[in-house]
Amino acid sequence: MKNWAGNLDYAAASVERPASIEELSELVAGASQRGERVKALGSRHCFNDVADTDGVQVLLDRLPGEAELDTARRLVRVPGGMSYGELARSIERRGFALHNMASLPHISVAGAVQTGTHGSGIASPALASAVKAVELVRASGEVERLEEADGEEFLASVVGLGALGIVTALELAVEPTYRVRQQVFESLPWDTALESFDEVAGDGYSVSLFTDYAGDTIPQVWRKVRVDSADAHDGAGPARGGEAPPSSFHGAVPATRSRHPLPGMSAENCTEQLDVPGPWLERLPHFRHEFTPSKGDELQTEYLLPRRYAADALRELRRLSPTLLPLLFVSEVRTAAGDEFWLSPSYRQDSVALHFTWKPRQPEVEAVLPRLEAALAPFGARPHWGKLFAADAGQLAAVYPRLRDFGDLAAKRDPEGTFRNAFLDRVLLDRVLGAS
Repeated sequence: MKNWAGNLDYAAASVERPASIEELSELVAGASQRGERVKALGSRHCFNDVADTDGVQVLLDRLPGEAELDTARRLVRVPGGMSYGELARSIERRGFALHNMASLPHISVAGAVQTGTHGSGIASPALASAVKAVELVRASGEVERLEEADGEEFLASVVGLGALGIVTALELAVEPTYRVRQQVFESLPWDTALESFDEVAGDGYSVSLFTDYAGDTIPQVWRKVRVDSADAHDGAGPARGGEAPPSSFHGAVPATRSRHPLPGMSAENCTEQLDVPGPWLERLPHFRHEFTPSKGDELQTEYLLPRRYAADALRELRRLSPTLLPLLFVSEVRTAAGDEFWLSPSYRQDSVALHFTWKPRQPEVEAVLPRLEAALAPFGARPHWGKLFAADAGQLAAVYPRLRDFGDLAAKRDPEGTFRNAFLDRVLLDRVLGAS
């Protein structure tokens, strides 16, 4: 098996597809007793080996279950193998929505949450913030449920990198359905973006800047506005829910045709633009669920850092532009509100997210990552767990303040290392886990 981008061959000795939670529990317990490692694999949209294993690879696509909506409590129980697109369609039919979605609806809910994936919006926390309960299979085979009332262990387990167990279900908060207008603008002046970053990033329910860091302007701005809510517009700009789109966006001009974030790509698989209102699930993601997403032959890297450093970090990237340009398809700049999950890239900080979509030249990309990370290090940049990065365990512990605590918890919940893999061996300090 390969991952979505094709840059990783999974190394599992065997692949299992349990048809029930009971079968999964027996599988995990048996592997643990034999000293074998086990790892669940989601939608394969990770660009590194976070979900790889040299033992038993578990696919959850045969587990039974549908999204179970509790309208009174405004919660939905989601099976571990379900994608965001499937979930969104299910709850939209019944008049409910999620607060946010990532740019791709094709990714699995459990996998996205476990790796700290986010959507976009200056007031919108990452996808994990919707989680109110998590159910997982421990190394012993025991099935355990953690809720918000479980405090610190719940906060450690939601973004858990698969180190604490295999997630079989999540309970997410939902809200009444809403509609969104998606507007694309072109040629935002860099001077404006740097001098007034918060105003630009906050001028909409979600705002994304697409750039290569060269030139005097940012080629594309994707702005998403809620149209049927009292808080339809979170920023200071002129447009609100039911009003006409502005004739400019901080100096950028409206696009006259639908655009794709990657230069030269058809917009056919992108969600509808040109200010046409539509359901939240067909506007918040950049790409349609029914189409092949974005571009498979690419690599991705992302760093999140405190939003107060956004302008300074962007200036550093502009200085690095000659180095980045030969390898870069495009970079997306987004925002996310802070949260309390131990390993979330937005743990206790309102963040700017700097996302890099690279050409499929992995050795050259990996060679440039240390220089990129050194440029962002003064701002406390945290790498996204599911994408390519160069930071080692010591560097990660310096920017993820609960990483050592997480290592202690992993050693306690999985003392035999059943859920360990090469990725966790690299990013978790062995002395923390008590390994030899």
